[in-house]
Amino acid sequence: MTSTLPAPLDVKLMNLTASVLFVGFALAVLAAGAWWVLRYPGFAIARIVVQGELVHNNAVTLRANVGPHLVGNFFTVDLRTAREAFEQVPWVRSAQVRRVYPASLRVELQEHDAVAFWGPESGSAMVNSHGEVFEANVGDVEQEGLPRLLGPQGSSAEALKMVGLLQPVFRPLGLEVEELELTGRGGWRARLDSDAVVELGGGTPEEVVQRTQRFARTLTQVAAQYGRRVDALESADLRHAGGYALRLRGVTTVIPDAAGAVAGATGGVRRR
Repeated sequence: MTSTLPAPLDVKLMNLTASVLFVGFALAVLAAGAWWVLRYPGFAIARIVVQGELVHNNAVTLRANVGPHLVGNFFTVDLRTAREAFEQVPWVRSAQVRRVYPASLRVELQEHDAVAFWGPESGSAMVNSHGEVFEANVGDVEQEGLPRLLGPQGSSAEALKMVGLLQPVFRPLGLEVEELELTGRGGWRARLDSDAVVELGGGTPEEVVQRTQRFARTLTQVAAQYGRRVDALESADLRHAGGYALRLRGVTTVIPDAAGAVAGATGGVRRR
């Protein structure tokens, strides 16, 4: 039987040194290769292909805005960072970025579809068709007659749904909801394109719509009783149980006193 003698210490040290040198050499080769990949001009991003239905952006402006934020080449560029850079461009809602060999990036963009303004007129916020608030230049809006929505933070989707339910109720009267506000107490207030203000009250969307429908069905008849048309409506309050109160321009129920009241002053009319 043959016994194996342990290797001398100097041999072990030589083997260890050789292994260390080999690993170091391999790491140096990898580092050099990585440096070469990073610096080699042939791997630079040569083209950015932008796809999607673009209304407020174009490929040229997108490249100009996003290009400075793209660090690295085809292999090393961070796709998540690239996506975030595209999504920072005004009007861009979402972006999907992927590599296309040999040296291109393909970007699929979805823009915001503005359906309403959000907040005060001095602001630049809008609401898209998903009920999301976004910031952009309101001067770029091509659609006319968009309503303005107001409410607490996070209520944009609720307000968009409500204005969509109310517009069909007022349109047969020749009126449009120009502004809809969800107040801090949970009630709704609408301003029509005739400048009339309607307090709609709170409750479920169904309850608010039912009150508004009852009001809309009788408004023409009530206004005609006082020789007025629907556009004479100045304000209405639908928060009364079983009825509503309204004011018509040029109509008063107040009897002039001895001091004399101005003829044609605006008064209040209560309808049940």
